[in-house]
Amino acid sequence: VARIMMRTLKDSAEASASRLKDVHAEKIDALTGELREIRSRIPAARELKVKFDDPALHRGKTLVAARDLKFGSGGGLLWSEPLSFEIFSGDRIALQGANGSGKTTLIKLILGELQPSHGTIVRAGFSSLYIDQEYSLVDNSLTVYAQAARYNTRNLPESEVKTELHRFLLPAASWDKPCGVLSGGEKMKLIFCCLVLGNASPDVLILDEPTNNLDIRSLEIVASALRGYRGTLVVISHDRRFLDDVGIGSEISLPVRNR
Repeated sequence: VARIMMRTLKDSAEASASRLKDVHAEKIDALTGELREIRSRIPAARELKVKFDDPALHRGKTLVAARDLKFGSGGGLLWSEPLSFEIFSGDRIALQGANGSGKTTLIKLILGELQPSHGTIVRAGFSSLYIDQEYSLVDNSLTVYAQAARYNTRNLPESEVKTELHRFLLPAASWDKPCGVLSGGEKMKLIFCCLVLGNASPDVLILDEPTNNLDIRSLEIVASALRGYRGTLVVISHDRRFLDDVGIGSEISLPVRNR
């Protein structure tokens, strides 16, 4: 009898766990659907038009040409097979790969900060800006306003600097705060505000997981800023909706990492 009762209890527990799992999955699906619907119904952020200067390089110029690229040595090679790709001026590219697959290493190779162990990578002269996941372009010791003012190379009046901060959802209450207390999403918005204030478009803009820490409205503002950018865009992101929204047209897929 005890054995039968134990089996009955076990079967009941498994059935309850299965039901809870199904309910959890249904809730996740529902929330995902609601999120998509909310994102599609936010016109206010989409109305923000961000105008960058056009880059100096003509469209279609070869910026990076990599052939049989490997990084590492001996059994420590990073990828299971060599990489070959080209990046042209005006391209909008997603850099895809599993976590730990070497996406940051590839960015450093593209920017010339690292050299390949095997193969060749040829770079044309171009200016670049890399927005990493640490938002290192932001000086945490400065206030929000001081950070923005540092990029005000056009000597805009203070009122216009503050107007731009407002447009990027950085209200007056934040202007005297040190940048070090900002969230990642706030730092991302501040970086784009600074780029607009400086009105200086790099030839190549590289973003590493730009949608992390962004709320829905902030996400749309960043996407709008990127739609106004006419240079070469390289984005690391798993957010397919965001990639489509900013006009990503191709991708570089990293091979499986060597074990």
